[in-house]
Amino acid sequence: MSKLLVVDDEFRIRELIRKYAEFEGHTVEEAVDGMQAIEICRKNTYDLIIMDVMMPELDGFSACREIRKFSNTPVIMLSARGEEYDKIHGFELGSDDYVVKPFSPKELMMRVNAVIKRTSSAENNAEKDVFTYKGLTVDFSARIVTIDGKRVEMTPKEYELFFYMVKNKGLALTREKLISEVWGYDFFGDERTLDTHIKLLRKSLSEYSKCIVTLRGVGYRFETN
Repeated sequence: MSKLLVVDDEFRIRELIRKYAEFEGHTVEEAVDGMQAIEICRKNTYDLIIMDVMMPELDGFSACREIRKFSNTPVIMLSARGEEYDKIHGFELGSDDYVVKPFSPKELMMRVNAVIKRTSSAENNAEKDVFTYKGLTVDFSARIVTIDGKRVEMTPKEYELFFYMVKNKGLALTREKLISEVWGYDFFGDERTLDTHIKLLRKSLSEYSKCIVTLRGVGYRFETN
């Protein structure tokens, strides 16, 4: 059983999500805006946060940014806006998934369960080793990436994607393989989500972005040659 925080200024949306989440066996707490969500998250821990974007007082993007300063709790963003820019912005702030309104409650719960499963698996299977290439260092167990001694800030999903690619250094990884291993076989998005995260990852890696090689028509490979 997982503990969820549902953040939305619309009562009916919170009630709808609560109904389906409790049916799945989760416990649910609620917040009506971003400010309240931050206050609650400072006092309590959750397995996942479902956060609406458009809210009074403080919007979901801003709340997610503040929460990321002290917590790595997975976040699923809800928004009536489905433009690529909004999704990219959400991923850059550290959200794990992005669901466009109106949404299917059943699909949302499947996404919730998939994110919680992936997060739990990643925490339980963290490898206690370090990869080093020139000025790039990847500490798998501590989930820390540094370049020339300076820590590189990445979103949780960037970490997962990058760690998987580094662990499979030199191998051609198909788009399907990356999606199934990093997002899970029950991923409900499309391949553009992978491309977006590769783009963000390259930006985070600066001069080491060239280590992520695009294999046209196939996928990607991490190489240090």
